[in-house]
Amino acid sequence: MVFSSIFFIFYFLPAILAVYFLAPKRHRNLVLFLGSLIFYAWGEPVYVALMLFSTAFNYFAGRKIGRTEQQVQKKRVLTISVVVNLAILVFFKYTNFFLGLINAALPWDIPYLNLALPIGISFYTFQTMSYVIDVYRGKVAAQKNFINFGTYVTLFPQLIAGPIVRYSTIEKQLTSRRETIEGFSSGLMCFAAGLAKKVLIANNIGLLWDSVHATALPELSALSAWLGIIAFAFQIYFDFSGYSDMAIGLGRMFGFEFEQNFNYPYISKSITDFWRRWHISLSTWFKEYVYIPLGGNRAGRGRAHLNILIVWVLTGFWHGASFNFLAWGLYYALLLMLEKDVLAKLLNKLPKAVGTVYTLFFVLIGWVLFASDSLTESIGYLKLMFGFSGAGAVSPMFFYDVLSNMVLLVIAAAASLPFGAKIGRRFVQKSPAAAVIPVAVALILCTAYLVDAGYNPFLYFRF
Repeated sequence: MVFSSIFFIFYFLPAILAVYFLAPKRHRNLVLFLGSLIFYAWGEPVYVALMLFSTAFNYFAGRKIGRTEQQVQKKRVLTISVVVNLAILVFFKYTNFFLGLINAALPWDIPYLNLALPIGISFYTFQTMSYVIDVYRGKVAAQKNFINFGTYVTLFPQLIAGPIVRYSTIEKQLTSRRETIEGFSSGLMCFAAGLAKKVLIANNIGLLWDSVHATALPELSALSAWLGIIAFAFQIYFDFSGYSDMAIGLGRMFGFEFEQNFNYPYISKSITDFWRRWHISLSTWFKEYVYIPLGGNRAGRGRAHLNILIVWVLTGFWHGASFNFLAWGLYYALLLMLEKDVLAKLLNKLPKAVGTVYTLFFVLIGWVLFASDSLTESIGYLKLMFGFSGAGAVSPMFFYDVLSNMVLLVIAAAASLPFGAKIGRRFVQKSPAAAVIPVAVALILCTAYLVDAGYNPFLYFRF
């Protein structure tokens, strides 16, 4: 089940809201826990058992660490927990990748596993791991109530696509949150804004990328290739940030406050700045649970570079089991190391607009690696973008695509900037009652689109 569906908006969400607010406060986590399991089972009935196992295993691991006084035993439980969590993730997400490497290197033909990837496994695995690690560090107390812990792991607003919510962020909210009319209204507006970003912008701009991507490379011009990857850049931003906004909005409806996951990344003045603004919860997770424990930048430049390399290889591999994702991770590792040593001082002296152009150029190159189905396809597309192959610099197809999508491209570009949100906030502050108008309009337009359209992908489902 996805948030941008008629069934979720008009059936599941009203039903769980009604049951939740009718239930006594002491039972509301139980309502969310059971409702979240139903939400997940709607699309993944078999893998509910896997999620429940992960929840129970990490619950008992946290309890064991919390009860144990000897540091050696705590470390042993932590190690077992991390190994089991990663083993589950690797088995379901990466087994076929490693089998392919073995089959290519040796004269074997090991059959691939015919297993669907459990939706959201990368997200909830990182959440449960961060919980056990934080209990081991003494940052949080072990949760004694299984329903409360199960609510944290399975909470449907952020279950399948994040943001990655660390237990320390909502530990108190699990037992002492307050549901208010103001919070519910704010959540509804945030949900409507995210839904509009996903349905009205991402879905429509995605059609342009799909059209370019489906065209044979020899038939594409260089400008068409650039237009296509720009369309993908808008699609993935509005798709994922829209889903994050919907998750944050839904959380507020139930009294939770999740941390921001996107902060206008396309206005960044450097690659480093971009990754402070894009998928913030993932960047924060890798920083706190991988980069800093490895030593961060405290042990000299060489060690800092190695740590950056490790983090970004893992980041690329987290996104997908293929060489183009590994290349994407290495690409950003090299850029970040270069900025750290050479470019940072120069970028700080230049006008911000220059830094933004520089950032957008390299981010678009990175999106080619991310969006392609293989590393070979990525290389072919990049060659095309820089005029080394294809149908020349420009073609009739380019002009047709630009003219057909001009309004949408302008809207997407404008919506990527913070001034629209600032205007919206001022409007709400001046006339809170009038805020119902844009929310209603957004919901009506999105509903009309969803009823009539068959194209409603969600890019981060594969992660």
